Amino acid sequence: MRQVVLDTETTGLEPEAGHRIIEIGCVELVNRRLTGERFHCYVNPGRGVEAGAEAVHGLDDEFLADKPSFAEVATAFVDFVRGAELVIHNADFDVGFLNSELQRVGDTTDDIRSECGVLDTLKLARQLHPGQRNSLDALCKRYTVDNSRRELHGALLDAEILAAVYLVMTGGQASLSLGQSEQGAGADSVDTAAKIQRPTAELVVQLAGVDELSAHDVFLDRMANQSRQKSLWRRLEEPDAPAQVA
Repeated sequence: MRQVVLDTETTGLEPEAGHRIIEIGCVELVNRRLTGERFHCYVNPGRGVEAGAEAVHGLDDEFLADKPSFAEVATAFVDFVRGAELVIHNADFDVGFLNSELQRVGDTTDDIRSECGVLDTLKLARQLHPGQRNSLDALCKRYTVDNSRRELHGALLDAEILAAVYLVMTGGQASLSLGQSEQGAGADSVDTAAKIQRPTAELVVQLAGVDELSAHDVFLDRMANQSRQKSLWRRLEEPDAPAQVA
């Protein structure tokens, strides 16, 4: 099975408001093992980056000025992900932006889901950990995945980290050795795979104390008075009580 773990950075939060993709990062998994294949590029959005977004990822207008447009990288990107299952954290956000960009190009596909399956790790995490924080940083802490290099968001780095989290969260097959990340599409570095052992909690046996046993006896006495017969627990304490199957 081929999967592509994907992340994007953008000029803002809403493609409907004209915001654009400025970075795409992908790493490839085949049969839950990292292959070292990746796709990474920065994109000139043709508009300014909002201050709030820049504070998150650190990519400004000057840095993006000489980067290719999305139209220039669209074919290479679609070719890389075609036929794979995309693994994305909060997939609706990234898919919405990708489809908006593809619709502008008009000569590839207008819906990335027609080329790929999509697995949303945020939805998966919410099913596994209901009521808890399930941001990428929170999952890194929960699954002991090193995200110390994540001072700012970056599409390629976040895709690498998400790949590690996803593999541990869904069975612990392999992890990334996150070294210095190269910039640009088709970087050559290969990440090493290593078995991850989930920490296992020791089973704690807590015996009832004297006060708790006394309270239990009072409760059983009250049950007997109300029902006018011995409770099951009292009958089991009798010498000739039959053995019970657990």
